[in-house]
Amino acid sequence: MSGRLNGRVALITGAARGQGEAEARRFVAEGARVVVTDILDDEGHALADELGEAATYQHLDVVDPGQWEAAVAAATDRFGALHILINNAGIGVVGLIDTLDLAEHRRIIDVNLHGVYLGMRAAKAPMLASGNGAIVNISSIDGIVGVSGMTSYSASKFAVTGMTRSAAIELGPLGIRVNSIHPGVISSPMVKEAPSEVVAKLDRLMDMQPIKRMGEPHEVASLALFLASDEASYITGAQFVIDGGHLAGPWREPLDDP
Repeated sequence: MSGRLNGRVALITGAARGQGEAEARRFVAEGARVVVTDILDDEGHALADELGEAATYQHLDVVDPGQWEAAVAAATDRFGALHILINNAGIGVVGLIDTLDLAEHRRIIDVNLHGVYLGMRAAKAPMLASGNGAIVNISSIDGIVGVSGMTSYSASKFAVTGMTRSAAIELGPLGIRVNSIHPGVISSPMVKEAPSEVVAKLDRLMDMQPIKRMGEPHEVASLALFLASDEASYITGAQFVIDGGHLAGPWREPLDDP
């Protein structure tokens, strides 16, 4: 491996499975030491044990400021620094405006938005102490365009998009870059565990985009790796879409042969 993250310490939320797991594996392979965080303790411990001395697991509910302090301390105490934060943890619940339980709406906003805010807040000081930092916030294509039945989720992801831009302006002069990734439909546990009717609709959507499949977690991890590395040293406040061309517009049969 090229060691694109040699000497760097990363904290990844929601890292026990899915995109977060793929990011943890890729970052360790590229020379980083990684704090795997999640609320899924068994899966998180198993992943950290598999990754060996370059990884440690820390329980983290991203809506709890105290747990953020403990997670950041785990990075600095175990590995001596914190250079990279991947705000990957998130939840998605399908529900119309007038049918989604209000408590669920609040939970979505709390995890997807406040969790990202608390992460950036907690990471600032150790990144300043380290001399530089890279924050990657996982938003969504639903943080760029709206979608029926996902109003609360879309609202949280739009907010992450705006918060990323503002944080980039605030933290850039301090040597901390902040960017966001906007995945389309990724073959993650969140998607796989969705109701069957939702999965069927997603499959139909895949047929209408240029690349006719769901994305894979390792593909998102590759983009996160780039943004966390020095290869992206002049990039901040930017939004990176990885969606198989979905936002380019629905694919249709050509009217004429080329």
